Amino acid sequence: MDLSGKSYLITGASRGIGKAIAETLAAAGGKVAVTARSADALNAVAASIQVNGGTALALTADAGDADAMAGVLSQTVSTFGGLDGLVNNAGMIDPIARMEAADAADWAHIFNINLVSPVVLTGLALSHLRASKGALVNISSGAAHRPLEGWSAYCATKAALWMATQALHLEEGEAIDVYGASPGTVDTEMQVQIRASGVNPISQIPRANLAPPALPAAGIAWLLAARPEDLRGQEVNVRDAAFLQRAGIQQ
Repeated sequence: MDLSGKSYLITGASRGIGKAIAETLAAAGGKVAVTARSADALNAVAASIQVNGGTALALTADAGDADAMAGVLSQTVSTFGGLDGLVNNAGMIDPIARMEAADAADWAHIFNINLVSPVVLTGLALSHLRASKGALVNISSGAAHRPLEGWSAYCATKAALWMATQALHLEEGEAIDVYGASPGTVDTEMQVQIRASGVNPISQIPRANLAPPALPAAGIAWLLAARPEDLRGQEVNVRDAAFLQRAGIQQ
């Protein structure tokens, strides 16, 4: 996989899957802009990539702040001279609560982070992605298709994002390659929250059974590099055995 000269923006990249995606793309020669709220962690990600010979730009911003994210996009394009790929990875799971405890502010916040923010950033990035004939990946979840106790807000946001992914492919599929990617259960900070909640079967999965972030990251990087035509507009299970074999990824 050779991504030399290609430039990418990854949201939620200070840790977990976003961090692993950035590292994988950079290791293949891609220039990566990483963004998240945590400045120290984000700067550490960029510094590690640079130490290993990669090109990385750390841009601290809150994914829920549309103006800040517009600035992130502008800095990415001006620094790298364009944009070849966008990965909308930033997301949250709170509130974990039964629907009878629904709080309007909590629901509005998770919808802003998990749905509104990636949709708005996508709209801003489209002219650059069209110019490069680029690709976009929205990070989905099995929760988009499977309701789970205590996850009504999260499931609803991921279902809505999946619908937005399909609509984007319908609108822009002739100009850019659009993919949804479902990473499965992965050993991230979000899973720490899930286990601590003790709610629904996902919280009972032993940590030893969770995938390392590098595994789904490799699949997402392959989508951005190989741009498989038959998977455009689809939600790809990047942990599926047949997919991993096709992409040449070892579990």
